[in-house]
Amino acid sequence: MTDVQTPATHPAPGVLSRIFRTEQDGAPGDGHEQVVLCHDRSSGLKAIIAIHSTALGPALGGTRFFPYASEEAALEDALNLSRGMSYKNALAGLDLGGGKAVIIGDPNKDKNEAMLRAYGRFVESLRGRYITACDVGTYVQDMDVIARETEYVTGRSPEHGGAGDSSILTAFGVFQGMRASAQARWGQPTLRGKRVGVAGVGKVGHYLVGHLVADGATVVVTDPFEAAVNRVRAAHPEVEVVADTTALLQAKLDVYAPCALGGALTDPVVAALSEFGTSIVCGAANNQLAHPGVEKDLSDRGILYAPDYLVNSGGVIQVADEIDGFNFERAKNKATKIFDTTLEIFTRAAADGVPPAVAADRLAEKRMREISALRTVLLPGARRG
Repeated sequence: MTDVQTPATHPAPGVLSRIFRTEQDGAPGDGHEQVVLCHDRSSGLKAIIAIHSTALGPALGGTRFFPYASEEAALEDALNLSRGMSYKNALAGLDLGGGKAVIIGDPNKDKNEAMLRAYGRFVESLRGRYITACDVGTYVQDMDVIARETEYVTGRSPEHGGAGDSSILTAFGVFQGMRASAQARWGQPTLRGKRVGVAGVGKVGHYLVGHLVADGATVVVTDPFEAAVNRVRAAHPEVEVVADTTALLQAKLDVYAPCALGGALTDPVVAALSEFGTSIVCGAANNQLAHPGVEKDLSDRGILYAPDYLVNSGGVIQVADEIDGFNFERAKNKATKIFDTTLEIFTRAAADGVPPAVAADRLAEKRMREISALRTVLLPGARRG
């Protein structure tokens, strides 16, 4: 543990134990290298930066701006998301570790220039151990503001030499994962003639809908925000809209794509997917599995699950490319390989007799373990391990 600063109202013991959990049997555990509370009274900033691992290089992960119910909930989310970034970056073949930040507040009401710049100064204080980017509630324009205080930021606007909206390649990568899933399940890498349900058509989901429609899929969507639904309707009037996720699960889908917040795959949701004949789950949301064991339940019910941090890695591939000078075609070519990696995971899972999520974890952990054996903890100020 390098450094921990916990909130004034201390998190529950179970959350603290997750921060300090150590590695067992030589495989990366849940233990985080560094968790920092960022508080600036003048701007109202309350943020948490969680660095899970720098075994492969600087920790790269977005900043989520969300109205958490408590500091404990914000910390729990930061820990889950940062750990997921370690695995995502490892499986994507990037020389980057995993980190994530959360800003506590309503981005539609609380976000302001002073707050973002104060946050940028906290990122800068880590001297390159953490590189930030966009996430839920933050956008390219926000990264441009943060960049006025720190060089350790990606996902900036093209006007400032950045990669722009990372949702573009996130959606493209999810589509590649979905094509691979179709290949594994039906023998053809296409969704043509299949019924695909997309839960959440915001940043990533609406781009994913475009890929699916172009591929010949029948698309059904839901989103609690009317503006998001209306944008999809305007671009793709043939898309079917249902009232909520419950209705979507009952829509007799071939593929279910959770593209909103995490924890979407609960026991009741998995049971509903099985009852109504869904064959594949492949979506953009992070941390889709509500608890350990859901991946086995999906497998036992014959539902092919494409691990979320594998298929949604197109966005991090895009912003990581920006570090060395962004080239969209180069980044897109890297994201195209998500198709091959997804097929490899399915093959490994079948050979080992485990769910795909377990096979993906093993492959990511193997890479982290092998590379970390060559390196010590990344030193402050270094951009490469």
